[in-house]
Amino acid sequence: MPQPLMLGMFQSLGLGGQWRLPGNTSVDFLNLDHWVTMAKRLDEAGIDFLFFADDYAYPILNGAVIDTAIEKAIQFPRADPLVILSALALATTNLGLVATSSTTIERPQSLARRFATLDHLTQGRFGWNVVTGAGQNSSAKLFGDTMLPHAERYAIAEDHLNLSLKLWEGSWQDDALQVDRVNGVYADASKVHEIEHNGPYFSAHGMLTVPPSPQRTPLLFQAGTSSTGRELAATYAEAVFLASEPKLVKAQIADVRARAAAHGRGPDAIKFLVAGSFIVAETEAEAHALRDTMVGFGTLETAAAAYAFFTGLDLLSMDLDKPLATVKTEQGRTNVERFSGENGAPAPTVREILEEFRSNGVMGRPFIGTPEQAVDQAQLLIEQTGADGFLVQPDPTGAHDDFIDMVVPVLRERGLMNTDHAGSTLRERLFGVGHRRLPAEHPGAAFRVPSGPSADS
Repeated sequence: MPQPLMLGMFQSLGLGGQWRLPGNTSVDFLNLDHWVTMAKRLDEAGIDFLFFADDYAYPILNGAVIDTAIEKAIQFPRADPLVILSALALATTNLGLVATSSTTIERPQSLARRFATLDHLTQGRFGWNVVTGAGQNSSAKLFGDTMLPHAERYAIAEDHLNLSLKLWEGSWQDDALQVDRVNGVYADASKVHEIEHNGPYFSAHGMLTVPPSPQRTPLLFQAGTSSTGRELAATYAEAVFLASEPKLVKAQIADVRARAAAHGRGPDAIKFLVAGSFIVAETEAEAHALRDTMVGFGTLETAAAAYAFFTGLDLLSMDLDKPLATVKTEQGRTNVERFSGENGAPAPTVREILEEFRSNGVMGRPFIGTPEQAVDQAQLLIEQTGADGFLVQPDPTGAHDDFIDMVVPVLRERGLMNTDHAGSTLRERLFGVGHRRLPAEHPGAAFRVPSGPSADS
């Protein structure tokens, strides 16, 4: 029997790339009913989690916004997804809810409190996608900061994570919460501790005021695939998102697993999900016609704006028929390294990079055809890469209606849908019943204070 696939659904609180298609609902991104309806459908369909991408950035070059980005809605506009998660928690029962938050912008003390609260409100179904921030040139400008070097942003991320983990894991002993009405004791003060953190970027002396949530630490996701990003993932992440060609995805998975083993983590400590776009119709011809319509909305200018957002590089200023004029950038390096050539293969030309972004965006080639054909292609990618599942991109509806109505039935027929939801938390959903908290080999577990007699006594 095949292993069930882990399935997360990708969204941002903004316009989807295909907002011009008739019937596309992403234009309703500021309507709460839009998100509640979507979340309920995903929950009923048995999807593992709904994932929100987020950042404060937008495409700029030479310090100025790219007009095409505003006109064509390229990584713009975007609102704050965190404000809707409580409503989605109330509207759903099993669906995990994952939010993206930047370690460069958000302070760990406030983030730890906010996310502990959300883990309570979701009854342990919350996850944090740890990022150093996309579009750093515009987000730094927005906040009046200078753009930090790539390596320094990841050093900040590690310090941020360590402080956050101390607050979640080390402030409260497991048996500190009493809620003893007879004796008038809410919590045993000797078992609630101030943590001490004196890191290179953050300092703290105090405690998390939120009582322990079902998972303590939200499930930790990570998406950077630069060498530095893979090292951060190998150390801290529990699930990693990837987007590239099968050979590169396979190599990235092997690399992260090897790095994780070097940190004393087990071979199954990290789940890997590949970005997957499903364009399906009743016939193969109809699916390809829909695909052609979608690609037709893009131009070299829109592709260049999207590429500038992720890398800060201006492809239209380079020779279109030569490889990248530079591979040096202090912004995200994933979309530079993927086009730099590997294993002796020639690097693509700038024109080829633009065409790739115009046709497939940052997430790679879609699975296309009838639902059966698309699932065939998805299964092949899992076999080729050893990944555990997919982070599914919005379909032409702007939501995931086509995926639920057409792809999910095929996945169920083939035994590729997870039907065992005995565990109540998101971590249990991915790792099995009983895995509510970080495993002992995770670095965050080292910050726990043992239960029982007070460590201060």
